[in-house]
Amino acid sequence: MAVKPIPDGYTSITPYLTIKGAAEALIFYKKAFGATEILRMEGPDKKIGHAEIQIGNARIMLADEFLSPDPEMACNKSPATLGGTGVGIMLYVDNVDTLFSQAIAAGGKEMRAVQDQFYGDRSGTLVDPFGHVWTVSTHIADYSEEEIRERAAAFMKEMASKKPA
Repeated sequence: MAVKPIPDGYTSITPYLTIKGAAEALIFYKKAFGATEILRMEGPDKKIGHAEIQIGNARIMLADEFLSPDPEMACNKSPATLGGTGVGIMLYVDNVDTLFSQAIAAGGKEMRAVQDQFYGDRSGTLVDPFGHVWTVSTHIADYSEEEIRERAAAFMKEMASKKPA
């Protein structure tokens, strides 16, 4: 049997989250998003060297932050250390309202309330307790590219009119 270039259960892009407190993050992701823990590898210090979870049909990898003074060592910094994150995660679910409320109850902080979007999704954005930003969405309407452009223009016009002078 030939070895597959992309292993079963993975897609060509798999997010790898660096977290300060990965063991606690695993608990949060289970409560907030219904994640299933696939794999956990702990070091002698009980820090997570590598873990994998499944949320819906997506695999996500994560590990504890590893900082080294040695410039030859790869160092991944967590959002807590960086003071924010440069990447957001989009999570499609069957019922955004239910899952968003569940994630907030588990400890997530609302950044943008759940609302219908001009492009056909109903979504809300939250930051998890470890600094990663999640936009949770349910697709509720299909629009043509032209309709999305028109709806986007109307949305931008509305937003511009709300800006303080």
